[in-house]
Amino acid sequence: MKPCTSLLFLALISALSFVVSDMVPSNEVWALRSFKEAVYEDPYQVLSNWDTVESDPCNWFGVLCTMLRDHVIKLNISGSSLKGFLAPELGQITYLQELILHGNSFIGTIPRELGVLESLKVLDLGMNQLTGPIPAEIGNLTQVVKINLQSNGLTGRLPPELGNLRYLQELQLDRNRLQGPVPAGGSANFASNMHGMYASKENVTGFCRSSQLKVADFSFNFLVGSIPKCLEYLPRLNFQGNCLQGQDLKQRSSIQCAGASPASAKSQPVVNPNHQPAEYVSKHHRASKPVWLLALEIVTGTMVGSLFLVAVLAAFQRCNKKSSIIIPWKKSGSQKDHTAVYIDPELLKDVRRYSRQELEVACEDFSNIIGSSPDSVVYKGTMKGGPEIAVVSLCINEEHWTGYLELYFQREVADLARLDNENIGKLLGYCREDTPFTRMLVFDYASNGTLHDHLHCYEEGCQFSWTRRMKIAIGIARGLKYLHTEVEPPFTISELNSSAVYLTEEFSPKLVDFESWKTILERSEKNSGSIGSQGGVCILPNSLEARHLDTKGNTFAFGVLLLEIISGRPPYCKDKGYLVDWAKDYLEMPDEMSHVVDPELKIFRYEDLKVICEVITLCINPDTTVRPSMRELCSMLESRIDTSVSVELKSSSLAWAELALLS
Repeated sequence: MKPCTSLLFLALISALSFVVSDMVPSNEVWALRSFKEAVYEDPYQVLSNWDTVESDPCNWFGVLCTMLRDHVIKLNISGSSLKGFLAPELGQITYLQELILHGNSFIGTIPRELGVLESLKVLDLGMNQLTGPIPAEIGNLTQVVKINLQSNGLTGRLPPELGNLRYLQELQLDRNRLQGPVPAGGSANFASNMHGMYASKENVTGFCRSSQLKVADFSFNFLVGSIPKCLEYLPRLNFQGNCLQGQDLKQRSSIQCAGASPASAKSQPVVNPNHQPAEYVSKHHRASKPVWLLALEIVTGTMVGSLFLVAVLAAFQRCNKKSSIIIPWKKSGSQKDHTAVYIDPELLKDVRRYSRQELEVACEDFSNIIGSSPDSVVYKGTMKGGPEIAVVSLCINEEHWTGYLELYFQREVADLARLDNENIGKLLGYCREDTPFTRMLVFDYASNGTLHDHLHCYEEGCQFSWTRRMKIAIGIARGLKYLHTEVEPPFTISELNSSAVYLTEEFSPKLVDFESWKTILERSEKNSGSIGSQGGVCILPNSLEARHLDTKGNTFAFGVLLLEIISGRPPYCKDKGYLVDWAKDYLEMPDEMSHVVDPELKIFRYEDLKVICEVITLCINPDTTVRPSMRELCSMLESRIDTSVSVELKSSSLAWAELALLS
């Protein structure tokens, strides 16, 4: 009977599991769906089995439920390169015990709604790109044991409410931009050996209340003041790279800490030169004044104070409007209709903001169009008393523009603004207005058009000499080397082709990422599939996200671009197919190599051609692990190709004409 009983028991458990498989509360299912909806890049497709139609999330990747499958207790999706925002709806997963999203690329702020997760024991949001302050509501996580917020871009002061977490054992806050003192509370002579005891006094706040804190790392922020005595048991390395006081601490330089320290003049009490209390002096002067003058001062002070209060309230409301944007999410009527997204006011503080009116004047009422696509329009303009500019205007309706897209747009502007290299198109600023709705990027204009225009010009006298083509190829390689190896994090051109290469009057190439608009629009359409084009878009075949994660996609595109430069053929032709497929038969055969050279180009250097074909072969290798870095490829081109004037004049009669034009 016992075996039968065991079988019956197992069958009963299985049946029970099946019956309750759809018993996860609707608010928890909705919260997970909202989480997925706020993720706009999933390169490894880890959320692909998150069936938004299926009501039971217990089989979804990274989701763990209770044995009865009636509640979600764990969400662990770490190291998956997810890009997106932390949906505030995560606070609806009432019984959640672990939220682990370590090692992704989440942006935006930490939702204060996480503070209602009373069962949460582990909060790990480390190694992301989160900004804004640490919400004080985190101090409500009464059961939390571990908090990891390291390696983000968090700002503001440490909330003293973290001291309320009496079970907290591990706190990782290193490598952020946190400011202010380390909130300690307690008395100055709080002994360091008391860190394992719970301070029961109600007036004690800050970390000196934490009874179980064993590991804490505050390093590489902008914290000021001194280390609280109750935290002196921690290793000194856990406080390095700040602006703290202490001779045995490795801290930031005084220049870096200039903006971190509180204004001493405002914080220090006023000392009377006669060493008399300020209260006494004030009373003495008031007593000696006439009554009518005293009444006048009171009335005037009241009016000024009222006006000042009104101004402060107005400014506060205005700042609140600027710092957050309401996002219209389409949800059921029973759920919240709006979510606030924090936008860091410091993000674009160093980037010039143009008004639509001044750009309209510069671009002749936006009539001077030099390029267009379904996603954007490019105008040429001239600033009054300034440089020539190229203005890229996004084609999107205001009703399709969400708060998430606004934050993504601003991050794109900040990303482009940090680039500074002679072979990269310089971003001068941006335009962001709501009436009429406007989102624009303003670049320095390269006056000689695009490389595509010159390579595929069939008019007489517009052909490039071999040496000029080599100079352009090396210039492009230098630009890509800068983007891939000299900026952190690395930057990739969204669509690297001859139309993304602009030429100056001296025919120096400048890479311009005008197509970054396309990535923004794809966020709005939730399109993570492959992008097709007429062969001009040289990207990895997988997906948009894979290209952004891997600079090898740009390397492949560079190989195709080199092939286009020496052959004069477009990357794709309807009649002849893809340029790469055509050229493969010639690239590695010395006797056939010359067939890839532009037939209009009568003179070329065979030694250069061998180097170019070798580089192309490395770039287009299907095995991405074999493709060299742009540093290596650039070195090959620079060291083995001679672009001096003497070589150019010897090799081509066309070079004499080019030299005459330049002079």
